[in-house]
Amino acid sequence: MQTIDLRGRTLSAAEMLAAVPRATAARAEALATATAIVEDVRVRGEEALREQAERFDRVQDHAIRVPREHIEEALAGVDPAVRIALQTAIERVWEGSVAQIPAPRITEIGPGARIAQRWQPVGRVGVYIPGGKAPLASSVVMNVVPAQVAGVGSIALASPPQESEGGRIHPTILAAAGLLGIDEIYAIGGAGAIGALAHGVAAIGLDPVDVISGPGNNYVASAKRAVAGVVGTDSEAGATEILIVADAHADPRLIAVDLISQAEHDEQASAVLVTDSAVLADRVAAEVEAAAARTRHSVRVQTALSGPQSAIVLVDDRAAAVAFSNAYAPEHLELHLLDAEEAAAAFTSAGAVFVGDQTPVSLGDYMAGSNHVLPTGGQARYASGLGAYTFLRPQQVISYDRDALAQAREGVVALAEAEVLPAHGEAVEARFVPAPATGA
Repeated sequence: MQTIDLRGRTLSAAEMLAAVPRATAARAEALATATAIVEDVRVRGEEALREQAERFDRVQDHAIRVPREHIEEALAGVDPAVRIALQTAIERVWEGSVAQIPAPRITEIGPGARIAQRWQPVGRVGVYIPGGKAPLASSVVMNVVPAQVAGVGSIALASPPQESEGGRIHPTILAAAGLLGIDEIYAIGGAGAIGALAHGVAAIGLDPVDVISGPGNNYVASAKRAVAGVVGTDSEAGATEILIVADAHADPRLIAVDLISQAEHDEQASAVLVTDSAVLADRVAAEVEAAAARTRHSVRVQTALSGPQSAIVLVDDRAAAVAFSNAYAPEHLELHLLDAEEAAAAFTSAGAVFVGDQTPVSLGDYMAGSNHVLPTGGQARYASGLGAYTFLRPQQVISYDRDALAQAREGVVALAEAEVLPAHGEAVEARFVPAPATGA
């Protein structure tokens, strides 16, 4: 891993952002490629999807719309321990998601003047589940459960066809979908899946959705950007990121295994340590080098850790560590600090914050009850992770009676005249002028 030494420097906000390690070239290339793929699907539909499946997934002539029997076979064949774990995760994420539903509220502006705040679910959601390097069955839970809790009535799921499964979706992903009662499933991968969900593909019976959610690589994240405005999307949950802020008391072994745990997702994954302890930095670097060589996906891990997006960052003190973290705005933030509980309040920009060395990101990936679909690429400065609220639209329902309107009448007319929109005022005045008599 590279070392970025920021000690002895006073950085402006812009300079701090510039110091953040990012794989910017990869993201720029992904956007151009993903946009072309999405457009191809919009124009050519199923034909484009089949060509993309052959090109990217090495699959031909597969069933794009997954038959019901494939789901039933996956449910029957899933490992009992995995089934129990999925059911437990469903229960925990369900409980965590229910807490995200705002209660309806009525505000009395005055006598006879009411505004009701209500939260309306979208009608149809498209969920994307990666299945290439890692078949993310847990992501089925993380995406479908919040949509169901929000009250979404129609959910379509897409995941890549697997060459090793004869063109079927990975069976654990199908089993997770089956446990949640999802039966509209499509064997489509990558940016093409995002395009298909956004624009619909009539030939395979896929209707357009209103919102698309789900994690993926940089191409999937870029495809969401390409369809923004056509549909709603969650934050661009691209290649995973972990930022660990640690002090001299931290355990270098735990930091190393947590960095590696996220680096194994993808060669584009980001793993960053920020510390004011040069001694800890050296010990973590040694632990990472040794552990990365031993892990199952060592080549993938070493590629991610040696990329421009990963680094050990040395800072002068805690304040500098906080400033760097908030500028980076990581997807996952771990605090390996002696006073982690108290310190957490200062770290305001992160998709999710994992407090203390006994709360690893891996817990959040599966069993914490929180959601693991989180903003990447610095979007946590202004965007949130996935939740039931992702699939809800706040609506205001306004109700005034005649007396309440009379109280607001003068103000409406005055502002309408000031904005040179007299018809606005006239629309109110008309309600206080007797209607002209009509002849027989």
